[in-house]
Amino acid sequence: MTTSSKRVFEGYEVEILCNPRLKNSYIRIDADNKISVKTPYKSQSFIDSLLNEKKSWIEKQLEKNRQRPKKVINLEDEVLLFGEIYSIDSSEATLLRDKLQRLKNPDQQKILKAYDAFYKELAKVYLSKEVKKYAVIMNLDFSELKFRKMKSRWGSCSSKRVITFNSELMKLPKEQISYVVIHELAHLVHMNHSKAFHNLVESYLPNSKLIRKELKSSRILG
Repeated sequence: MTTSSKRVFEGYEVEILCNPRLKNSYIRIDADNKISVKTPYKSQSFIDSLLNEKKSWIEKQLEKNRQRPKKVINLEDEVLLFGEIYSIDSSEATLLRDKLQRLKNPDQQKILKAYDAFYKELAKVYLSKEVKKYAVIMNLDFSELKFRKMKSRWGSCSSKRVITFNSELMKLPKEQISYVVIHELAHLVHMNHSKAFHNLVESYLPNSKLIRKELKSSRILG
């Protein structure tokens, strides 16, 4: 069973996730500089030692995040879609524009919810078609598709063959979206990130290594 706690390291809040079933310890830093540690050990001294040992690497990742340009849109005037910024008056934004016009006494929270609802509805339509297309090409079957906004992952595939996609995918270029679709479908064959898994992905997307690298550096408006 995983337990969670927090501490501060070099001025940054670090989430400590302890799971005795893990074999190794891992440090993750997301695009918003959120640092998390997954480890089988509860010892505070071990965690301190791990963070200090990886201090140089952590600082490099944080600096990369600071230098990475972030795509920002003007709420109610623009929308980020498929890696491009569109005017709210464009045909691509018709559904979002309708949602915004129906808001009563709009404030930022309501506007953001309208954007989230727009991305989720678009994801259901666009990603459903993409998954079905690639499922046929890869000769694979899934049991269910789910869509929701997630903070730290683009998608997931469960042992019950349920695939969940982050609705924020709609902000990415279509090639990166295709990569995520193929990636999650490949987990129906390999429930890991082994060499065989990556070879399977690459067999359907020859430039998958480059796309994976670009995807890791993607920083979008949350």
